Amino acid sequence: MAATGGREQTLLQETAAALGSSEAALRLILSIFIGYPLALFERWYLFGKEARLTYLFHIITGLLLSYFNFGYQLCHFLLCVVLQFLILRLMGKTITAVLTSFSFQMIYLLAGYYCTATDEYDIKWTMPHCVLTLKMIGLAFDYYDGGKAQDKLTKEQQQHALCRVPSFLQVAGFSYFYGGLLVGPQFSLRCYEKVAEGLMTDVKGQRPNSLLPAAKRLGLGLVFLMVYAIISPYLPDSFLLTDDFLAQPFWYRCVYITIWGKIALYKYLTCWLVTEGVCILTGLGYNGIDASGTPQWDACANVKVWLFETTPLFTGTIASFNINTNAWVARNVFKRLRFLGNKIVSQAAALLFLAVWHGLHSGYLICFSLEFLIVIVEKQVRSVTGGGN
Repeated sequence: MAATGGREQTLLQETAAALGSSEAALRLILSIFIGYPLALFERWYLFGKEARLTYLFHIITGLLLSYFNFGYQLCHFLLCVVLQFLILRLMGKTITAVLTSFSFQMIYLLAGYYCTATDEYDIKWTMPHCVLTLKMIGLAFDYYDGGKAQDKLTKEQQQHALCRVPSFLQVAGFSYFYGGLLVGPQFSLRCYEKVAEGLMTDVKGQRPNSLLPAAKRLGLGLVFLMVYAIISPYLPDSFLLTDDFLAQPFWYRCVYITIWGKIALYKYLTCWLVTEGVCILTGLGYNGIDASGTPQWDACANVKVWLFETTPLFTGTIASFNINTNAWVARNVFKRLRFLGNKIVSQAAALLFLAVWHGLHSGYLICFSLEFLIVIVEKQVRSVTGGGN
């Protein structure tokens, strides 16, 4: 499964070339889809067994997937997991542990961005590492919350707080779980522990009845994958930088960019929908029951497809896209800045964090600065026109 050399690499390169894709992208999509047989194995052979067996299964499969995609660069991931565990063990439930975790994980990620930066959108080890960064910082926050009195925590913080220091098996399994290793979603260690203990199910003591919900997300993901594969070759990124594009009428350029941008996002929707199905299979997607008693499987949903495709509002797009990451930032950045006493400042700080976390390219700062302005203007316009908040 090595990422370099040998007959396998040649086969992957030939397959990727035939599909009009890069080898790295092919490795990524294969790794995401292989989550389904892994999840089925876990359901049938590990459900109801000792939790440590599930942790070990996730660690081994996660390491293999990391090596398959990034070779020996998996050491970056492993180093940050080990050091995060040591921070929790040595510093305890202190603000020092939180600040150390935040600083170390973000600096390591940004150094990775700097050292691997190119002018292209590459798939490299920093892609899953940015997912890990949020996991490790969130872990530090949850452990810190576990040292506070319950009445000092919000209901949301109480759900995720860790009263005991997690073992290395728990931290490593949480980090390497194949359903969230490469592209997310974000979830807390408390939720992950419940999966390993067989508690994330709609029928107590039995495997979750999640085969059909998982199949639906997989099917929807395949639809978006096909649309992207068919249409994207006709909308190349490179065309935007040519003189021919600049020579087109203004209306044409606006329409082209709109369609290009929409289709470009479908590769993200594909990955998120497919991995959501994997999480649902394992039970991690279980989100309780609704008022009618129907089990909900949207705990790991990263996109609300119908809202994303139909909303006329910018806030609607935000609410439907990259949901779990936005929820993580709201819980661990925005709401924890409540002491500033200014919602606008907290919102700006949260968006600045998101911009830096995404990468060092200036486009990220421009993107999230525009989001900040557009959201404010949209809310003010809607309040004037009677559209509500």
